[in-house]
Amino acid sequence: MSASPAIEASKLSPPPKSRVLAVTAAVFALALLLFMAALGSSAMNSSEPGTTPRTIGWLLSTAGVLVSAVVLWIAVRALRGSLRASREAGLGKVLDARTTAAASIQDALFTLGLGLTVLLILLGALMLTVDDGIIQKTFLRWDLMAESAKDVVAAFGLNVWIAVMAEVLVLVLGLLLAVARLVPGRAGRPVRALAIAYIDGMRAVPAIIIIYLIGFGLPLLNLPLLSGLSPEWFAIIALTLTYSAYTAEIYRAGIEVIHPSQWSASRSLGFSYAKTLRFVILPQAVRGVIPPLLSAFIALQKDTSLVNIIGTMDAFNQAKFYSSASFNLSSVTVVAVLFIIITIPQTRFVDWMLARGMSRRGRAGGK
Repeated sequence: MSASPAIEASKLSPPPKSRVLAVTAAVFALALLLFMAALGSSAMNSSEPGTTPRTIGWLLSTAGVLVSAVVLWIAVRALRGSLRASREAGLGKVLDARTTAAASIQDALFTLGLGLTVLLILLGALMLTVDDGIIQKTFLRWDLMAESAKDVVAAFGLNVWIAVMAEVLVLVLGLLLAVARLVPGRAGRPVRALAIAYIDGMRAVPAIIIIYLIGFGLPLLNLPLLSGLSPEWFAIIALTLTYSAYTAEIYRAGIEVIHPSQWSASRSLGFSYAKTLRFVILPQAVRGVIPPLLSAFIALQKDTSLVNIIGTMDAFNQAKFYSSASFNLSSVTVVAVLFIIITIPQTRFVDWMLARGMSRRGRAGGK
């Protein structure tokens, strides 16, 4: 015979009052200090409103004051919740006390996370105003950024073109390498050894060295077709050779995760090894490796900035011309912003695909 809910509740231990109260009190003290620091930063930056760094710093500090006020309010709510949990525990309301204590701890943890955001805002304001805004003048000169933006954006199109062409070639060569590494039997042993040697070698050498060797080495060989290529195509070849090795391992992981019964069932129906791989295994494997492939292509896009060492007029090279003429790095900041604009949406898309895949596997496992 089961005990009544009241008896079961009485067996529960009350929440650790001293620990909950200590945590919330410490978070409240930190939130109060953060709010005072935000007020001080805002007051300091408003003392010289005429300069651009001071104005930007004042705007950031004011935003920090507003957010820190919210942080302080949540910290007060967490502290009040911990005090109420202590009173409820003293009155024997164990379940209510545990619920209230858990809510106050959650408020305290949220306060810490939001407080860290405010701290970063304040540090940004400090960096922009320190030494009369030297950081802002070095990296964020709006006039120099506007002056170089048109040419840098136009040159950035070359980065995008190199990335797209390399990605297409990488998909093909990487798949061929993965298949070569998985060729079965004794007859396939030399092919597997060659594929493994290529993959291991290319993954061991930095991409910038491959780009340098291809960009300056191929023209010296005087080979037909290859020696007369432009630096852009040398960059595409180098990135293809490098990233095909990483892509091959992604493909291989997707192929090996397919259950062996898929191979057995297909072969029992009379399919050859090649047809089994083409019609049964690869369609399933490719769907599973799309997110990691996209992650590899994001890295490839960023590595297109390395091709400037062989003379390609990409965005980074264009920005360096402006920075050397003005003795300022604001034009290079434009390049960084462009990479952020095209990379972050792709990163969020990869996260969305991974979350959707996990959700589908969860629903399939629950059936």
